[in-house]
Amino acid sequence: MLKKFQRYPLTFGPTHIEKLSRLTAHLGGGVEIYAKREDCNSGLAFGGNKLRKLEYIVPDAIASGADTLVSIGGVQSNHTRQVAATAAKIGMKCRLVQESWVPHEDAVYDRVGNILLSRVMGADVRLVDEGFDIGIRKSWEDALKDVKAKGGKPYPIPAGASVHKFGGLGYVGFAEEVRSQEKELGFKFDFIIVCTVTGSTHAGMLVGFARDGRERKVIGIDASFTPAQTKAQVLDIARDTAKLVELGKVISEDDVVLLEDYAYPVYGVPSRETKEAIRLCARLEGMITDPVYEGKSMQGMIDLVKKGYFPKGSKVLYAHLGGVPAINGYAYAFRNG
Repeated sequence: MLKKFQRYPLTFGPTHIEKLSRLTAHLGGGVEIYAKREDCNSGLAFGGNKLRKLEYIVPDAIASGADTLVSIGGVQSNHTRQVAATAAKIGMKCRLVQESWVPHEDAVYDRVGNILLSRVMGADVRLVDEGFDIGIRKSWEDALKDVKAKGGKPYPIPAGASVHKFGGLGYVGFAEEVRSQEKELGFKFDFIIVCTVTGSTHAGMLVGFARDGRERKVIGIDASFTPAQTKAQVLDIARDTAKLVELGKVISEDDVVLLEDYAYPVYGVPSRETKEAIRLCARLEGMITDPVYEGKSMQGMIDLVKKGYFPKGSKVLYAHLGGVPAINGYAYAFRNG
């Protein structure tokens, strides 16, 4: 599905799938849980899902003649950290807008974790006091104009690389990769769990798994706390991506499965249940998830297993998308473990 698209390698290659045996047993053993480790996908600044997307965006950035990647996210954005790493790798400058998307108070929130790594990698980081929204932001558009006004050649990468024309391609590739790994494993996964916010990871998976009729087996766990907007964006990206890869079938609204029960109390703030899920996974499997994204999708998956959402005997693939550096911004919440 992706042969006609240029790809700039930023990742190690196919990511490992491991069975979470102790978590499976803890939850009764009726559902087998596996994890695909996108958090270990690259040597670039701790890796993560955005690098898989950026592999299909970088060729266009280079071809454009740009000298500066310009992107946006929250203060502890995993995406902007990965854009900074990519810029360093390909020899471009990087301008990052970090908005106040999370109403979280921690003494060092804006000095540790993802934002620290972006600064270490030489990105020009600008803090902007604006609230959360997954749409196109004025502060980002202003940054593009500013870079241009100062003689630079900016290349625009929206939040999460999501509404970029190639934003969904990387996770079409994820689905193709899983299909190949399933042949080696000798079975197919019945469900795929993914955290959903800006939408292109979920959308790309949906399109990729639609090839073998599993589009509705991709279960998005909303972490945006703006589910209607998020679902609409996933649908738009999926439809655009389906046309781009010539899928040959129409993506419908019902194909976007987005569960809304786990994003509370608000984007970026972990609930008590999210923190419990982070601790449980860490103590059973040594696998760390973060308070913003993966902790909430882990909470969702655990709760779904407990509620019997998955039929007995199901094999569930949890997509670990990365983002662990953000946990450093929540040090007080985890001060006692």
